[in-house]
Amino acid sequence: MAPPSGKDMKRPREAWWLSSLGAAALAYVALAYLLLPAFWRHYEHQPNLALKPMVTRNSAGIAGDPLNVGLVGDLNEITRAMTGAGWTRADPLSIKSDVEIAESVALDRSYKDAPVSNLFYQGRREDIAFEMQIGTSAAHRHHVRFWKVLERGAEDRNVWLGSATFDRDIGFSRYTGQITHHIAPDIDAERQFMIGKLTSAGVVSTIYTVSGIGPTLNGRNGEGDWYYTDGEIEIAVISPGASSPTVTTVLDAPTSVAVKNKIWNSFRSFK
Repeated sequence: MAPPSGKDMKRPREAWWLSSLGAAALAYVALAYLLLPAFWRHYEHQPNLALKPMVTRNSAGIAGDPLNVGLVGDLNEITRAMTGAGWTRADPLSIKSDVEIAESVALDRSYKDAPVSNLFYQGRREDIAFEMQIGTSAAHRHHVRFWKVLERGAEDRNVWLGSATFDRDIGFSRYTGQITHHIAPDIDAERQFMIGKLTSAGVVSTIYTVSGIGPTLNGRNGEGDWYYTDGEIEIAVISPGASSPTVTTVLDAPTSVAVKNKIWNSFRSFK
């Protein structure tokens, strides 16, 4: 009987390598797409948000800005809280407002209640939007859109989710070629800015986080703008009547989420 040839001996080694690569690929998919996202997901403070989508869409149905902030309170309370914290309610879109925002940018003229373009959540455009102009025109501004997503949340009050971003300049959409604002990529910084303004205004009783879109290093919104985020939504509970609470309570996230955020921050430091 002839001894096995080198070719015959090579086949088991190739099969072993292919089997090992297949097992490694399956392990990666299970870890990255199933186990870790489930491990980090948490809705203990608002369980009825667990099945909600966490990203907006533009009018063409393209994924837009992710949700990263939330408020608890009725419309009057959040309007009073936001305006008291220095935000201005945005004008509705119209031909008149389009002309005014163009003049604001071209002539370096203030337009503190300039409109925001519509985004859609579950097929519905924003219920209300606020902004805070930076500089002398509407080219640079903090802004946030809100949608009421729960009539009665864990606090037995309205729950609003929002997308807070910073308009860094005006240019052309990478997808449609239309004139639009472009956002700064660090949307977590904008989340902290908005919640920080409300907290400083003394109208927040409690702050906590729930899971949003999840950790994202290279996201793209409906205009093609790059963004990155730890994927959390920070929710501020507005004091009833938007009155001043004695203290703001910050509720801890689960340990698994704290670990995830620590890992995320190590990646974020390279941005």
